[in-house]
Amino acid sequence: MRHRARAAVITTFVVPAAVVIPGVAGAAEAEDVRYSFSVDGTSVTNTIVNNTGEELICSTSLGNAPDGVLPPVWEVVGAGQSLYEQGPVAPGTSTQVVADVPAGSYVALASCGNADSTAMWASDYPGIEEILALFPLTSFAVEQGATVVTVPAETPDVPVQQSPSFGSSQPE
Repeated sequence: MRHRARAAVITTFVVPAAVVIPGVAGAAEAEDVRYSFSVDGTSVTNTIVNNTGEELICSTSLGNAPDGVLPPVWEVVGAGQSLYEQGPVAPGTSTQVVADVPAGSYVALASCGNADSTAMWASDYPGIEEILALFPLTSFAVEQGATVVTVPAETPDVPVQQSPSFGSSQPE
């Protein structure tokens, strides 16, 4: 079972690292990448600050966090996430948006890897070091502002109905 979980981690959570070939660590620093999550309606946005000077491949994903409680890391990354966004992130500040998220509490996770496969940055999470150790490259656990995000249930817009006017009850 543990081997399946490791395979799932390699193919889902740390996708950027899986698409690059391991190399020798360069001048990467832990502070080169930052993540910040926010919720707007049914979308979760990850603002990524990329200070590496090069394009990164990043992935932002959400895993279930029932009642806002962090599940063990293998439960989150082993099962994979079906709510995610991934793609290239240029130097500077960029965003990735996971849209149409059902109401609930989620663990917000992100990972980025550089094209020359020398470094990877993954969301800090209890137990993440065990996962990062699976990859033969320099890796950093990135502290982030929010680990659990809550998407509220949508409240439908209900039009205000006015009572029909059948005449005035006030004297003229």
